[in-house]
Amino acid sequence: MSTASDLVLPVTTDHDATSAAKLNWLRAGLLGANDGIVSVAAVLVGVAGAGAPTDAVVAAGTAALVGGAVSMALGEYVSVSGARDAQRTGQAAQQAQLEADAEDAGTIAAHYRGLGVAADVAASVAAELVRPEVRRARAAAALRDAEDEVVSPWRAAWVSAATFTTGALLPFLAMLLAPGSARIAVTVVAVLVALAATGATGATLGGAPRGRATLRVVVGGALALAATYGAGALLGAHVG
Repeated sequence: MSTASDLVLPVTTDHDATSAAKLNWLRAGLLGANDGIVSVAAVLVGVAGAGAPTDAVVAAGTAALVGGAVSMALGEYVSVSGARDAQRTGQAAQQAQLEADAEDAGTIAAHYRGLGVAADVAASVAAELVRPEVRRARAAAALRDAEDEVVSPWRAAWVSAATFTTGALLPFLAMLLAPGSARIAVTVVAVLVALAATGATGATLGGAPRGRATLRVVVGGALALAATYGAGALLGAHVG
């Protein structure tokens, strides 16, 4: 059952909510770009480490880029769809509860008197708030506000695929544009610099220490590249 405290307006403004939503999307975008950078770079470095010619490296990188982008989009769509369904189910139950609750006018009036509102004004406000049509209107308003927070699965899928692809293009271009003898080294350096940038940016947005977050991302990316290069080099030596 809802209580008088439910009637207190939230202190969060529409501007605050909008800013928070934008930051969440930006952080999600950075994570998608980070995944694109690491996964595609790992494939490129591994295939190049095996001694494959440029056309084979391009083919493997393209497959990794397309497959990764589709996988990210599908995963995000399924995840957000499930979360949205659960959220909407909870919102419908909350709306039904708000409509059904028979709030006590005396309790509501006492709440407002405790806030310093004159007794006659508090009683008038309480009498209005317990009217059935007012309860239904409040429930509908609460549902509309909650609906604004529901993320579109299609939008989440497209954002995830786009940011993954954007991140993946960096190691791809580094591998293609660098001289043949230095393509692996140039790609590794470009990837580590990009990971440092995404790690620092993500930490700044999340209010976390930038040094530690950046180090974690760079070390993780370096380990991934080292592992795939080692596997590629080992396979290339045995196959060759």
